[in-house]
Amino acid sequence: MKAVYLDGIGLLAPGLPGWSDSMTVLNGTAAYRRGDIPEHRSSLLSANERRRTTATIKLALQVAQEASEQASERASGATTQAWSVFTSSEGDSEIIHKVCTALAMPERPVSPTLFHNSVHNAPAGYWSIATGCTMPSTSICAFDGSFSAGLLEAATTVLVERTSVLLVAYEYPPPFPLCETRHVSEPFAAALWLAAHRTSSSRASLELSVAASLEEDRLDDADLEGMRTSSPAARSLPLLCAIARGRACDVVLPYLQHARLAVRVTP
Repeated sequence: MKAVYLDGIGLLAPGLPGWSDSMTVLNGTAAYRRGDIPEHRSSLLSANERRRTTATIKLALQVAQEASEQASERASGATTQAWSVFTSSEGDSEIIHKVCTALAMPERPVSPTLFHNSVHNAPAGYWSIATGCTMPSTSICAFDGSFSAGLLEAATTVLVERTSVLLVAYEYPPPFPLCETRHVSEPFAAALWLAAHRTSSSRASLELSVAASLEEDRLDDADLEGMRTSSPAARSLPLLCAIARGRACDVVLPYLQHARLAVRVTP
């Protein structure tokens, strides 16, 4: 696949409070110290809309805002002109749990707000409302390969449509009893702003290919490796670490059962 260019990055996870504040951990010059996930700071939504959102939606919006603000520094009006891809292995499990609980009650008292937020593309909808962006958006899932599937979708859209694309990958731990069958233990979200053309401010180029026989990359730091395997969105960590190191390299990410996604990173 031809190269796409990276113009913005967002990140939020326990001990990783944003891209700029996490670079030294990701590039190996500072030790990772686990901490509570920072309070969501996204200012995109009005107070009324914020009251209707869940922790999952806020997580996705915060990294989307961080990546888009970096891109907007380079191109005026970038946020309202970009397409978007939102990817998550299971969507909003908090909403799923509450809706299923309500449906099991005699009167089935499903809240209209819960029903409104139950669709898989709810974060994408709130992003559109918050930014006024009316460009096309895709919301997908591919179980543990959701990040790679989203990255492939975003890069393909960049190359076919010759437009910028915001990729947002997010996961939030499900409540009991869903957590017994779907083991996502860490909240994690990352966003990549991808563009068709290189500029003087582009951070790196990414070239993608699908391969069958490669081993996926793992991280040397045991705590970061534990985070990588804790949620499908966190499978992006080897790629984020490669970008933070600022050296040309190849990264192999999990995708399908018999396929991997290889990404060549060039600063």
